[in-house]
Amino acid sequence: MAARPTVTVWSATGESSGSVPLPAVFTAPIRLDVVQQVHKSIAKNRRQPYAVAENAGHQTSAESWGTGRAVARIPRVGGGGTQRSGQAAFGNMCRGGRMFAPTKTWRKWHVKVNQNQRRYAVASALAASALPSLVLARGHRIEQIQEVPLVISSSVESVTKTKEAVELLKATAAYADIAKVSNSRKLRAGKGKMRNRRYRQRRGPLVVYAKDEGLTRAFKNVPGVETSPVESLNLLQLAPGGHVGRFIIWTEAAIAALDSVYEKKSGFNLPTAKISSSDVTRLINSDEIQSVVRAAGAPTQKRPFTQKKNPLRNKAILFRLNPYAKTLRRQELLRQEKKSKGSVKKSAPGAAGKEFLEILHSA
Repeated sequence: MAARPTVTVWSATGESSGSVPLPAVFTAPIRLDVVQQVHKSIAKNRRQPYAVAENAGHQTSAESWGTGRAVARIPRVGGGGTQRSGQAAFGNMCRGGRMFAPTKTWRKWHVKVNQNQRRYAVASALAASALPSLVLARGHRIEQIQEVPLVISSSVESVTKTKEAVELLKATAAYADIAKVSNSRKLRAGKGKMRNRRYRQRRGPLVVYAKDEGLTRAFKNVPGVETSPVESLNLLQLAPGGHVGRFIIWTEAAIAALDSVYEKKSGFNLPTAKISSSDVTRLINSDEIQSVVRAAGAPTQKRPFTQKKNPLRNKAILFRLNPYAKTLRRQELLRQEKKSKGSVKKSAPGAAGKEFLEILHSA
């Protein structure tokens, strides 16, 4: 998690122009499982209904020949004088037949996702975007970036020309990611080439703004760049494919308004990590904890013997757990001795008494 107190603001010329406090959402725990599950469900809400034709596979007159002809009872095409006559029809195993359980447009396409889960996933995606390691692992070229998250002055929101937007990206050393997107443009495989999606390419940076004064128009034609208002951040843009670590370029007004955006979400508290530091080994070996666990200068105590023994086989463990077992065992031995000899001598202890004394000494 990014726990820096402030983040630097960069001007359009690539120079430092101040700093802003880092919003609290960037310290949220990163839950990859929540992000992936929510992304999978939300992505289903953009699907377009599809179905096969209602009369597909049934556009022929066919009737079963019944039994007695030593052929299957599948419906067969009537008529004669053509290869089609006598062929099986209608069934999903037949040539030219319908599919099994034809798809319908009234399928349940949309999936409802809990609001708190969606908010949690967005918070995790935002927190991951502030970690350079995760942004690099996602494939973004941010080696030359001064700081992540990258915050630029609010004057960028009034940029209206694509040429100015490209110059801004070059001044902040973010254009390397645009070059990566441009070089990745490849021809799509399959029939999607004929369906208005001829090419496919990587994702570039996401520009988040507070007020659109021409910014969306300026960045519209830059390859791979997407824009989003800070009030309606979308998980499909923050974590494309369910993979966190999107390279985000914030305007100063947008990152300053991020805390107020989460304050307006009624009934939702930003998730917090269980521990503030994930380096558990350093915490355990710290002087503060070790001084309490083992006082300085005190001799090292032996660890207690923790080998587990079965009380049903080990009499010492049995008597430790159940002291009355000694009495039960002694009575059992006395009954056995009385039964075998008929009487027990009171003057001297018998075999049962000797065995009981051995048990007591061993315990």
